[in-house]
Amino acid sequence: MTMKKLLYIIPLLAIAAIVVIKLKNNKKIAQDKVYQYNKEQAVNVQADTLRFVQNEEGNFFTGTFEPDKETKLSAEAQGKINMIYVDAGTIVKKGQTLLKLDDALLRHQLQGVEVQVEGLEDDVRRYTILANAEAIQGVQLEKAVLALKAAKIQRNTLQEQINKTAVSAPFNGVITQKFTEVGAFASPGIPLLQLTDIRQLRFTVNVPESDLNLFRNNQAYPVKADAYPEVYFSGKTILIGSKGNTGNSFPIQFLVSNTADLKIKSGMFGRVLLKTESGKESLIIPASAIIGSGSQPQVYIIKEGKAQLQNITVSNRIQNRAVISAGLNEGDVIITGGFINLFNGANVIIK
Repeated sequence: MTMKKLLYIIPLLAIAAIVVIKLKNNKKIAQDKVYQYNKEQAVNVQADTLRFVQNEEGNFFTGTFEPDKETKLSAEAQGKINMIYVDAGTIVKKGQTLLKLDDALLRHQLQGVEVQVEGLEDDVRRYTILANAEAIQGVQLEKAVLALKAAKIQRNTLQEQINKTAVSAPFNGVITQKFTEVGAFASPGIPLLQLTDIRQLRFTVNVPESDLNLFRNNQAYPVKADAYPEVYFSGKTILIGSKGNTGNSFPIQFLVSNTADLKIKSGMFGRVLLKTESGKESLIIPASAIIGSGSQPQVYIIKEGKAQLQNITVSNRIQNRAVISAGLNEGDVIITGGFINLFNGANVIIK
């Protein structure tokens, strides 16, 4: 090999060596920056100790109370709002006047028609006397009678228009919303007030298709509100949904009579309880604690400070809870939260 070739090769080898060294250094720096999880480090988790409970405690579906009757009220006429006699929270009776529009112009027109009617009634009386005496032609009397009828129709029309300037309550209830103020302009179709009747309530739950067979139309089920767990209501099934939502759950509605003092408000949460075998106890766990596949569900139990995977058998699912028939025992401590970085055999600390 000539000296000239060596002069070309040596610099190339030097550059290649520098590149290799640089890449190794970069790899080491990158590895140092990557977080290396210490598997011996204890994982913070939430846990629950299992106890047998009455099955009916887990055998329920949650839902919301809604009013059986609720409507937004608007005026049948248009005009400026002169008076509003109620506010949000006012209890009203059927037929009670809630709001009044300006009807001054209509009343002036009505007064003019009333004068016209009085004059035509006098004409009809005079023409009747004259016609009977054959002092005038009968056609004059007929024209006066027709004019009187037309004036009375106009009077009735104006009176109906005046009546429509008042907005009245179509049923007993409470004003739950007020959308306008005095001086605003009202017209048909624009909501002014919202009237709600909560003496009767609709309680709606959504159940999976596998649980539809638990409910029957026109059958009574115990219902209670979360805000008043000591009070039980009788909810009669009035609707079993025929179409499921995107989650393949079906709505079921119950008609519930409120308390005399109307404790249950629209929008409150509650639950409907299903009848179960008296005295039957079960192990019931949160469904969120279950991992694994549908064919082989598992949970983490804590033994000697370590997380251990345990196969279980789920006999029933009620909303966000699962009834366990095998795999767990009373007194077992299961992990219910803190699954990040958790694995079989991990050291755990209960928060």
